[in-house]
Amino acid sequence: MATTTTAASKAPTLPEEVFAVEVKNHELLKLAYDAYLANNRLASATTKTRGEVRGGGKKPWAQKGTGRARFGSSRNPIWRGGGIVFGPLGNENYTKKISTQAKRQAVRQALTLANEANKVHVLDIKTTGKTSEVIKFLADNNFTRKVLIAVDEKTPELIRATNNIQNVLLVSTKYLNVYHILNADAIVLSSASLPTLKSWLIKEEA
Repeated sequence: MATTTTAASKAPTLPEEVFAVEVKNHELLKLAYDAYLANNRLASATTKTRGEVRGGGKKPWAQKGTGRARFGSSRNPIWRGGGIVFGPLGNENYTKKISTQAKRQAVRQALTLANEANKVHVLDIKTTGKTSEVIKFLADNNFTRKVLIAVDEKTPELIRATNNIQNVLLVSTKYLNVYHILNADAIVLSSASLPTLKSWLIKEEA
């Protein structure tokens, strides 16, 4: 059974049901990863149809006699400055649905891969709310890149101490997701988060 180091003399054991599951392929991981990105995507791109573009009320030239093609408006989509055909309207829905059971399985697989890569550490951060204390904690444990900190309860002191540290993300245990797990170079779990993590991820489905 996989274990990890802590500040205490006795290292807690990581539950195999969460950190040692079988990962046959990465299809479910990719599905959960893409769903997270899609569900956070904003439909901010908008275009105007020919009826919304300003101008074009006057017929550019006579219907006949000029030798040119017939046009009724300069806002025609094939003209420069004209309307856009089938463009984004700003109300697109990019969300992707994935079942709760599949989400939990994907998180278990992501944690398993992270544990196999020795990225998971069970450590309790003691802080009075000072950023310098967390910076020293990261330096002492050689966490120099992207760090994901998962705790059972986000205290005001811990939030204040980690808010302004670049590449450090503080989340509650039940808000862990595949995207943040796979992109983290180090995952710090509090000892109190392990029981919560186990009960959440292996919860029996009704």
